[in-house]
Amino acid sequence: MTKFVTRFVKDESGATAIEYGLIAALIAVALVSALGLLKNNIANTFNSVGTALTNAQSSS
Repeated sequence: MTKFVTRFVKDESGATAIEYGLIAALIAVALVSALGLLKNNIANTFNSVGTALTNAQSSS
């Protein structure tokens, strides 16, 4: 029984999975925050490209 408890205490495989999960969550939060701050710039860029494509199509 003491060997089982000792092995259980030394096993860190679950802790590693939790750490990777926390890192992934932090990256997701950072991406959502960055995209929230940049959404107007991104929308303006896509609108400009769409307008340029529409003008290029109508002029040809």
